[in-house]
Amino acid sequence: MQPRISMITLGVRDIAASVEFYEKGLGFPRLESPPSVAFFKLNGTWLGLYGREALAEDAQVPADGSGFSGFALAHNVSSEKEVDGVIARAVKAGATLTKKPQKVFWGGYSGYFKDPDGHLWEVAHNPFMWVGPTDKPA
Repeated sequence: MQPRISMITLGVRDIAASVEFYEKGLGFPRLESPPSVAFFKLNGTWLGLYGREALAEDAQVPADGSGFSGFALAHNVSSEKEVDGVIARAVKAGATLTKKPQKVFWGGYSGYFKDPDGHLWEVAHNPFMWVGPTDKPA
């Protein structure tokens, strides 16, 4: 059986601006792709950016969704300091801070931001269980 990889695709209003945010702002490694779409290779998955209208049309749903969409993307890192750094980098690149990094009820440390299209991201450190790639940073 071929190895499989899950991919998260976000519908975005402006491909160029979103590429700038994820590639230069957050430092995600971009893969070669045509101008109408952008792919970023992450640990264990890929992130795809596609025009919001085109993605909605492809899924045959209205493109005018608003408010909380019922999910958040999570970015897990190896320390509280790294949570602070990722959140600061995202905000500097144009994200909106929605929850300052802080100790949380389950014993970890996390904060939230919205990317330029309003997609909600949690940046978290879990001191009880590593949820990242198998080659955990020291």
